[in-house]
Amino acid sequence: MNPVASHRGDQLAIGALLENGPPSPADVDRFLSKHTIPIVEGTHCTFLYRGEADAVRLRHFIFGLPSTQPFHRIPHTDLWYQIIEIPTNSRVEYKLEVIAGGEGHWIEDPLNPLRARDPFGANSVCHGTGYEVPEWTIPDPDARSGTLEEIRIRSGAFHRDCGVTMYLPARFRKTRRYPLLVVHDGNDYLEYSGLKTVLDNLIHRLEVADLIVALTTPRERLLEYADHEAHARFICEELVPRLESRYPLIGKPRARGLMGASFGGVASLSTAVRYPDMYGRLLLQSGSFAFTDIGPHPRGPVFDPVVQFMNNYREDPTRIADKVFVSCGTYESLIYENRSIVPILQSTGMDVKYVEARDGHNWENWRDRLREGLSWLFPGPLWMIYE
Repeated sequence: MNPVASHRGDQLAIGALLENGPPSPADVDRFLSKHTIPIVEGTHCTFLYRGEADAVRLRHFIFGLPSTQPFHRIPHTDLWYQIIEIPTNSRVEYKLEVIAGGEGHWIEDPLNPLRARDPFGANSVCHGTGYEVPEWTIPDPDARSGTLEEIRIRSGAFHRDCGVTMYLPARFRKTRRYPLLVVHDGNDYLEYSGLKTVLDNLIHRLEVADLIVALTTPRERLLEYADHEAHARFICEELVPRLESRYPLIGKPRARGLMGASFGGVASLSTAVRYPDMYGRLLLQSGSFAFTDIGPHPRGPVFDPVVQFMNNYREDPTRIADKVFVSCGTYESLIYENRSIVPILQSTGMDVKYVEARDGHNWENWRDRLREGLSWLFPGPLWMIYE
């Protein structure tokens, strides 16, 4: 069925373009100039592509829907469209696959200026009805800037020097003592989630306590973050003691936290399991918590140590922190695993807060959850007074 015909009763913009037959090139020009692409109308999102092609496909990252959605070409024009329905407050990353001359190429949407970057490049972004970029993720000219400094630590666990980026809050004083947050994939959080801006803003607004943050970066991420003994030893026996000798830290488990997303979530959880008396706060975002109840797992050999770790922890869960914040996107393939881990963590007596969002496995989803997570784990004076 033609999607436009099926939605004519909803009076979508694309239907109005076609109501008098195939539009002229001038009609298409005027139409595109009047609309932000994709066109979001309630729960209907109309994606458009203009150009000669044999076929055009929408390649989105919404787990649960077919990942490839074919566009329809408007007869006698070079305009293609596809309409999908997404719930309100959704944020969706996508690309277009343009096929011409028997070859297909994935491209960012040339009609949409919104982009989200990640370590692999960039995706186009569709903001569903009700979604807004959080204002606390945008640089605030009134917020004083924290400082970043680089340190190097000789690691016996890894037999190499490890670089760590340190964030010191704007009001940093050597005469005060501070909580410590260790962030896995810290430079990616800085680059793709705007973590420094988020910290500057939330600390300035007194929503998050003045924190010292250690931003770590792995050399072999999928190895070091998959319940790796050397990684946990580096973090707990080398990094944290070195930081406590160098900076004025509170130095108690309740004032230490671990944070990470995806495999970094696994690294945070497994490190805390290996050193259960060391951390009071965990922030786990879209953790790659793969497990099996019966039979082999389908995720490939890189997940073997993760599955073994998760199966062991699910069999015998232990209390490893006071408070754990878990977040995941409902459009992620990992949503089941993240939902499943919450009651397991709660069964140990830990205080667990779980948040879902209509988003996928990406850095801006993780960015958008930072205010809720950080202010709950490390509340600033504002929440300490009013909650």
